[in-house]
Amino acid sequence: MPDIQLLLRKQAMSTISILDIQLLSMKKSLSSSSRVLVIIAAIAMLITLFVPLWSISLDAPQYPEGLSLQIWANKIAGDVDIINGLNHYIGMKTLHTADFFEFTILPYLIVFFALLFVSVAIVNKKKWLYIVFTAFVLFGIIAMVDFWKWEYEYGHHLDPNAAIKVPGMAYQPPLIGFKQLLNFGAYSIPALGGWLFVASGCMLLLAIFKEKNIWKKIRKNKTAAMLLVLPMCFIASCNSNAPQTITLHKDACAFCKMTIADARFMTQTITKKGRAYKFDDLICMLQYNTANNNVAIQNIYVTDHGNKDAWIDATTAWYVISTATKSPMGGNCIAFLNKTVATEQAVQYGTNAIDWNTCGNTILPAKDKGNGHQH
Repeated sequence: MPDIQLLLRKQAMSTISILDIQLLSMKKSLSSSSRVLVIIAAIAMLITLFVPLWSISLDAPQYPEGLSLQIWANKIAGDVDIINGLNHYIGMKTLHTADFFEFTILPYLIVFFALLFVSVAIVNKKKWLYIVFTAFVLFGIIAMVDFWKWEYEYGHHLDPNAAIKVPGMAYQPPLIGFKQLLNFGAYSIPALGGWLFVASGCMLLLAIFKEKNIWKKIRKNKTAAMLLVLPMCFIASCNSNAPQTITLHKDACAFCKMTIADARFMTQTITKKGRAYKFDDLICMLQYNTANNNVAIQNIYVTDHGNKDAWIDATTAWYVISTATKSPMGGNCIAFLNKTVATEQAVQYGTNAIDWNTCGNTILPAKDKGNGHQH
């Protein structure tokens, strides 16, 4: 009997050890949902080989439809020849795919990381997920630094014998967002492939959050939640359509080219690409939008006559038209956020408060009516 009891005890201990090993292995393994996330990330990475990664758009009065420079994994595309012709006048180097070694190695790096993501799902170990995610983040940082360096060199190393030379002027495009370069507005933002890169990283991060139960910790910790939201706010701000500051006696009207000098009448149009067109009078803005109805407008802003430091949505504002207001270019129109305030002001001028559509139809010259921009 003692031998049988000893044998049973050993078998029980062996069974417990096996269960402990299996439990420990399970703790080190990924959940099914995390493995799906990394597979989706791998697919997204492979798609980036067939779509542009980054886009730089250039807008100017002589190019109302804009010029586009598209950066793919293996080439530069878009209006390259036209941009090279313009670059020649200001002394910038011309752009050629063969001049960048990055286009040779980037497709292989993309495939490499896609395979790494697949290996995470196959190996099925949390530690491997953490290592691959860290490597991917480092790759992203190095890629953005290299991109910034490329932009810096092309924007600062200019030919001293160029036809157009502006002392102290550099032509480095923005890494992300909008920047004015002489009469060109440069807008730089990830294209579909770039956002797929970001999505791949987010998929890996979501998998890590799930494996570490970070979501539960975030719900309990408000500071951690804020730290998570801040980067999202930053990304959103890169495509901000908020009104931009107008510097009086310095900024010029995009239509009549006169210097903007009176804050009561200044307006601005924000395109879907984030560029701001500034005007010294509402009539200038309406005429510009009519003449350039191919420009995709996101928002139109006017200054609130009751609060000259406040920008308000032009399409929901109320207007008073009177020659007594004496606006710079004869639009003679002032805007108000509140209908009641606008009505009170209108009574003083012996007229009525009107809405956006009525305002445009009233002050826009007859020759421009019927071909207006639809907001």
